[in-house]
Amino acid sequence: MKEASGGNLLLENVHLFDPSEGISKAGESLLILEGRVAPPGTPVPAGTPGIDGRGGLLCPGFVDLHAHFREPGFEYKETVASGARAAAAGGFTSVCVMANTQPVNDNAAVTRAILERAREVGLVRVFPIGAVTKGLEGAELSEMGALSGAGCIAYSDDGRPVSTALMLRRALEYSRLFGKPVIDHCEDMPLSNRGVMNEGSVSAELGLAGIPNASEEVSIARDLAVLELAGGHLHVAHLSTAGGVRLVREAKSRHLRVTAETCPHYFSLTDEAVRCHGTHAKMNPPLRREEDRLAVIAGLCDGTIDAIATDHAPHAPHEKEQEFDRAPFGIIGLETAFALSLELVRDGHITLSELMILLSARPSEIFGLPHGSLRPGGLADLVLLDLEGEWEAGRPGYRSKSRNSPFTGRKMKGRVVATIVGGRIVFEESRG
Repeated sequence: MKEASGGNLLLENVHLFDPSEGISKAGESLLILEGRVAPPGTPVPAGTPGIDGRGGLLCPGFVDLHAHFREPGFEYKETVASGARAAAAGGFTSVCVMANTQPVNDNAAVTRAILERAREVGLVRVFPIGAVTKGLEGAELSEMGALSGAGCIAYSDDGRPVSTALMLRRALEYSRLFGKPVIDHCEDMPLSNRGVMNEGSVSAELGLAGIPNASEEVSIARDLAVLELAGGHLHVAHLSTAGGVRLVREAKSRHLRVTAETCPHYFSLTDEAVRCHGTHAKMNPPLRREEDRLAVIAGLCDGTIDAIATDHAPHAPHEKEQEFDRAPFGIIGLETAFALSLELVRDGHITLSELMILLSARPSEIFGLPHGSLRPGGLADLVLLDLEGEWEAGRPGYRSKSRNSPFTGRKMKGRVVATIVGGRIVFEESRG
């Protein structure tokens, strides 16, 4: 395969698949000129590089609303460059990165530095999320207007909940001025009480402090009450409990402006995974029980949950190789998200069209982000997929700088063959 030059590329023998545009055509070709999809019949310029898609599915690129690239401040865990490589390998053309860096992204200078670094790397599109409060400390609102002007697309203190109902009210009211959502990590910290995994029979057997479902649900209930008072757009991060799904579903039935995401680990695993994966199955919110896993799937099926995000949270090996109580929360997820999500289709829970909406069109819509499209003139942020391609997670290695995943060694079906951003090939999997 030849590298695309100047955003020009010809993809041949592909199945064009863009559910948001009602497109599904096998055995087609698609020409990209200057980073945009050319109309059918457009002459192919001499020297245009090409891809033989071998019948693969060509779709709009995936959009991740929730990831941690760790730069600035924690480059030993991940950098913008290594995070972008992992994203491209996972089929993600756009990634929204959280504010819990060092320094915190609570001012325009940090936002601009992240964007400049992303431009230097030149792989995927990176969209910074600004902090709700200065230093993530919950005491004083950040300069939300300046953050928006510098390029932040949302506000979140992720890793911590918005500290009080009053602070959330102020954040929602100010965010309305800039048309940006407030994303909340919904957790009642006193209820969590320094827990390290889901509260239940597994935590009791392992002798580990538990985090009850109510910790998430009390926080969601508070946030929804404040949303009804203040207006604005609330986005619930990493939804994990049956009660949380019910609360969001009921709020949507009352036409509150609330959206929600979940992550592949919440519909793929339960707290039983802690027994065999140890700290690589430690995340916050924690893996829950089977009834919660099924409720999350039901929420994806009926539209309660709007998007599948990764909450890609890299940590260095020495940090995860500690006692469970001491190890940090979080797992990597960019490179395994598609194959894990495709299992929902194979198991008959959702259709392939619905999956692509959850991974691309809907997340870009709710955060107002540019996204790929196969219609003429559409942005050529695309992913080429082999739905039957088999591979093993983490073998021979991850593109991420970290490897903290409970899915390492798992046999996967559904492979990213190539990722294209603005007509440029930013990732290509060897197909032998």
